[in-house]
Amino acid sequence: MVDINRVLKYAKDFDASDVHLVPGRKPTVRIARELKEIEEEEDLTENDMYEIYDYFIRGNVDRDEIYNQTRQLDISYEFDDIRLRVNISSFDGIPIFTLRLIKNELPKFEELGVPDIVRRMMYQPQGLILVTGKTNSGKTTTLNALIDEVNRNVNKKILTLEKPVEFKHKSKKSLIVQKEVGKGKDTLTFKEGVKNSLREDCDILVIGEIRDKETMEAAIDMAESGHLVIGTLHTKSCAETIDRIINFYEVRDQASIKYLMSALLKLVVSQRLIRGMDGKLVLIPEVMIVDNVVAGCIRKEKFSVSELEDAIQSNIDKGNISLINSIAEAYVANRINLEQAKAQIEEKNIEVLNRTIMQMKMRNM
Repeated sequence: MVDINRVLKYAKDFDASDVHLVPGRKPTVRIARELKEIEEEEDLTENDMYEIYDYFIRGNVDRDEIYNQTRQLDISYEFDDIRLRVNISSFDGIPIFTLRLIKNELPKFEELGVPDIVRRMMYQPQGLILVTGKTNSGKTTTLNALIDEVNRNVNKKILTLEKPVEFKHKSKKSLIVQKEVGKGKDTLTFKEGVKNSLREDCDILVIGEIRDKETMEAAIDMAESGHLVIGTLHTKSCAETIDRIINFYEVRDQASIKYLMSALLKLVVSQRLIRGMDGKLVLIPEVMIVDNVVAGCIRKEKFSVSELEDAIQSNIDKGNISLINSIAEAYVANRINLEQAKAQIEEKNIEVLNRTIMQMKMRNM
């Protein structure tokens, strides 16, 4: 029989980011992006999986009903002094688990490697800011660091919608209200939570995940009404983020959403995490400030991802940071190797990367 507390303690002691529990395999942890089985543990059996399910559900009827209806469930859980985001899904009809460990203390903003322009843009009085990236790209850490930055320095009411609540903030200079999304929680859906926020006199709304047209529309309405809205999307680049948002809508509605996005969107930051040459994770950020050039690209009748990427690359002096520049900078600083650098971009951009690296090296001479 598996001792889940022992597994969680191992993950905590070795600074794992995730724990994977799948039948037929030993409990597996992810440490600095690498998967590692816990050798001291036995292979998990089907009975083990149902015992783990009972451990996390703890007799909660609502949670059990959601899982049995949808075969997936996201909940939060506390172990010792750490919080876990627990995802329960199904494999061959058996529950399986992915546990994300959430540190109680946020790293200082300057330790994250996120460009300072992102922090400064948080002081916009209104508009829309998006933090994007694939799974395990550090979006949640960056988002919470930005929330903490405002909380420590500005007198605002900050309302967050999360599924589940991960890092728990304490009100400092700002007043923070964190709501959990889901059945039996503080609000049923992100969309409903955003709509109700208009009645809650908040200055800043944080949406843990924008995944559909309805939530996007509610976020836009909130930004239009004079609030600052910060949200996350699962996209791999700034340009792809705009493309994803446009494609939430029917073709007949895309012209109007392009106009709204060009007017309301202030900043998109997209990030990736790469395992560096020293074994530590290296943040590779891409930053798009929505100036007149970028806004013009968004409004065009035929939106082009490559044209928007070119606009980011050619407007570095405005605060933009292109993906290629970030990768080249990490390589020149000996944080990643050339193979890793090239693996992050398309083949057609390899020559641009090589040229950027040479230019940076010449400036450093």
